[in-house]
Amino acid sequence: MERGPEAADVDLPTKYQPANVEGRLYERWVSAGYFGADAARRPDAPSYSIVIPPPNVTGSLHMGHALDHSIQDALVRRRRMQGYETLWVPGMDHAGIATQNVVERELAKEGLSRHDLGREAFVDRVWKWKAESGGRILGQMRRLGDSVDWSREAFTMDDRRARAVRTIFKRLFDDGLIYRAERIINWCPRCLTALSDIEVEHAEREGELVSIRYSDDLVVATTRAETMLGDTAVAVHPDDDRYKHLVGTEVELPLTGRRIPIVADEHVDPAFGTGAVKVTPAHDPNDFEIGRRHDLPSLSVMDERGVITAPGPFQGLDRFEARPAVVAALREDGRIVKEVRPYLHAVGHCQRCQTVVEPRVSLQWFVKVAPLARAAGDAVRDGRTAIHPPEMAPRYFEWVDNMHDWCISRQLWWGHRIPVWYGPDGEVVCPGPDEEAPAGWTRDPDVLDTWFSSALWPFSTLGWPEEGADLARFYPTSVLVTGYDILFFWVARMMMFGLYAMDGVVPFEAIALHGMVRDQNGKKMSKSFGNVVDPLDWIDRYGADATRFTLLRGANPGGDVPVAEDWAQGSRNFCNKLFNATRFALMNGAHVRGDLPAELTTVDAWILSRLQTVVADVDGYLESYEFAKACETLYHFAWDEVCDWYVELSKVQLNDHRADATRRVLGEVLDTLLRMLHPVIPFVTEELWTTLTGAETVVTAAWPAVDGARADKAAEATVESLQRLVTEVRRFRADQGLKAGQRVAAALEWGDSPLVAHEEAVRSLLRLTVPAEGFTATASLPVEGAVVRLDTAGAIDVAAERKRLEKDLAAARKDAAQTRGKLGNEAFMAKAPEAVVAKNRGRLAQAEADIARLESQLAALPAG
Repeated sequence: MERGPEAADVDLPTKYQPANVEGRLYERWVSAGYFGADAARRPDAPSYSIVIPPPNVTGSLHMGHALDHSIQDALVRRRRMQGYETLWVPGMDHAGIATQNVVERELAKEGLSRHDLGREAFVDRVWKWKAESGGRILGQMRRLGDSVDWSREAFTMDDRRARAVRTIFKRLFDDGLIYRAERIINWCPRCLTALSDIEVEHAEREGELVSIRYSDDLVVATTRAETMLGDTAVAVHPDDDRYKHLVGTEVELPLTGRRIPIVADEHVDPAFGTGAVKVTPAHDPNDFEIGRRHDLPSLSVMDERGVITAPGPFQGLDRFEARPAVVAALREDGRIVKEVRPYLHAVGHCQRCQTVVEPRVSLQWFVKVAPLARAAGDAVRDGRTAIHPPEMAPRYFEWVDNMHDWCISRQLWWGHRIPVWYGPDGEVVCPGPDEEAPAGWTRDPDVLDTWFSSALWPFSTLGWPEEGADLARFYPTSVLVTGYDILFFWVARMMMFGLYAMDGVVPFEAIALHGMVRDQNGKKMSKSFGNVVDPLDWIDRYGADATRFTLLRGANPGGDVPVAEDWAQGSRNFCNKLFNATRFALMNGAHVRGDLPAELTTVDAWILSRLQTVVADVDGYLESYEFAKACETLYHFAWDEVCDWYVELSKVQLNDHRADATRRVLGEVLDTLLRMLHPVIPFVTEELWTTLTGAETVVTAAWPAVDGARADKAAEATVESLQRLVTEVRRFRADQGLKAGQRVAAALEWGDSPLVAHEEAVRSLLRLTVPAEGFTATASLPVEGAVVRLDTAGAIDVAAERKRLEKDLAAARKDAAQTRGKLGNEAFMAKAPEAVVAKNRGRLAQAEADIARLESQLAALPAG
């Protein structure tokens, strides 16, 4: 590390070690209360609030979480620095099915089931598990640097959220928007509970398509032969001439002896298969609707575990055992028209346990979503809530405009129990949270879908249903940050309940959607692929800052984010580069005391001018959630312009009369740069900024503002010219195999070039010594209006350099000839737009300049 003549003692280690910094700084931030929000504080300050998408209590930090939290933290930290009263609410979701499964597996190790404990004892056991083992992710959020207000930590099953659930259920019930009915629902035979549509994952699976003859005139095809035992009709299209004569008649159902009707229904596609379909209302959602239209009975032939209950030879078989058995029986009966053949189709699986879902008629509780979904769509259409990026809005509308009634009951013990009681004569009552149920009445045994309570998150975490200061100050929340993959799971439900509970006020003003984290080849991360990356592993090896920067540098609105370990290493190197540059500056007296100098050198004016452009660009990118562009801008400014150019140029100025001014400018640049980087890489910036400024923390420091008076295009042009000169000579040196630090004698002929004032800097950057008496140049480079004559005798391969220059000259001459030909072509000049003509003229001028430069360089080479 170079030290200037007035180097100072610096309270920074020689090497940055994230593990020695991050935990210490985070605990200091929390203890100091920097992340706390106060609704009564600074009433004139603008407010900014985010509720964290609550991770499951069973979960641990994965790359998707790390991306989501890094985005939210960057937004919150920037707004905090901008003077907003900021609130970022942490918390967890009780994850009904997942959590119950975890605890049931623990019980199984003890040879017990939940039924052995009973409901009350089992729920107590789950709460005990939550206290001892749940919520690991909250500690992992600290590792990442989440600046949440920990004093407001919420849980979807805590007392305040329970009160909110009871309140909104009662209101929906009284308004006729919650009802109980027998409907066909998604059922998990493993979890033994109903599932909503969004809890079912569909995947392409190869099944077996069987064609079965029901009569001489009717053949149907199915992939689920076992369900034919529950058929209650065969349906055809009313306009299908092949079957019009059969509509209204009956056919005997094979293997059963039952007779079932043939009905006409427009749902049937006459072009698909034979145009005749079996109707099993109890085991298929489309068939269920056909059954309702034609008043068909629903005959269930399976129990809750997917075991056949229909009397006969298949009774007691699992559904997947029954399928080949039924096909074999049909074949024996001569009913198989075509042999079984492979058939690729979408099969629904339980999101939690991946068991194949079974459609099943069941008595369940539903939310009537039509009016709620309509309001949720209108809120986005009229601009009350904006979706970023806008091209994601059609996907939102497709969901809310076609939403089915939401099945909200779950056959679990862990969750918010449905607040409905039944009387001895079938009476039903839904008391509010402050009302008692009638004595002796029976409470509904089911619990609510987990998404029901999390749909209240934006306002239940602010104290609703009470009208308190938090709700008044921080609702609606400013932005919801979430992956596009749960746009339907959660976002639509929060919109519906927020608008309903808060009298038409949206739950968030903006929805910022990001993509999924993928590997460097764009492949989805999966354990089966062996490409899953643990963010905690990266944090351990490279630091939280490097992990965050890697993710945010790839975060474009709505786009997937590829990551690779070498990118994390590059982010760590960036943090180290920043650390080393700041340490150098401090060792050489950089500071932020007093005003900037009135008189600036061209180099100092250039970096301050560039700094203003960067501040403006980064501000714009962050406002539009374009984190990748913001990070890329900051990265290149910090590495390329500050570290690689300004720090190097400042070394010359720090050794002469310009030192005091340069120390102040160097301090200013680093002060502003570290503040801009803080929302993205909070730990290293805190360590460096507090050392540089002596202030308490950068967490609450002012966000940089653009100072238009610092714009200096003339200084920028001069330094850009200097950079081109240095880059060209460096390229020449590299081509000749000269080491970067090798000193070479050179004469500099400036002519009228304004760069003459920067000769000392040019010599320093290029390792050029002042030639001694008798100097003879062996190479000459005309560049930027100057000529650099170097004595490279014995240091360069003259033949190789001549060959390179001749190759470049031939390419330049060819380019000039082609462009000159275009401009001399009357037909081209008559048809080409003026912009194209101007571009070609510029290209010709550049080619001619290159020719002159290369010819001069060739002429300057030694003979031989």
